[in-house]
Amino acid sequence: AGVSEQELQQRIRLQLGSSPVRLWRNNVGALRDERGRLVTYGLCKGSSDLIGLRQVLIGPEHLGQTLAVFSAIEVKAPKGRLREEQRSFLALVERFGGYSGVATSVEEAARVLRLS
Repeated sequence: AGVSEQELQQRIRLQLGSSPVRLWRNNVGALRDERGRLVTYGLCKGSSDLIGLRQVLIGPEHLGQTLAVFSAIEVKAPKGRLREEQRSFLALVERFGGYSGVATSVEEAARVLRLS
């Protein structure tokens, strides 16, 4: 049996979430409070399982500064499928210059974060 998505998320977060990277779990959903009001949580519908920052050193116009690049990793089991909202979120992050992608392993997550 393969590794669950939850276990894989934890492995990626622990193994890659140091040095130039910080990753946080982003639970997305909704529930009703004690008064029956709908409460939503998470970054936004379709946002990735792991979000974070990837530290980068860039060119002469920012000489000596280290900047953070927004990063989003959608973690899937090997046979997991990407929903359209998730695909759109990853495309938005990429369009704005962030690092984004789908990972079914720690190695794939490292590639998304340009660590390998």
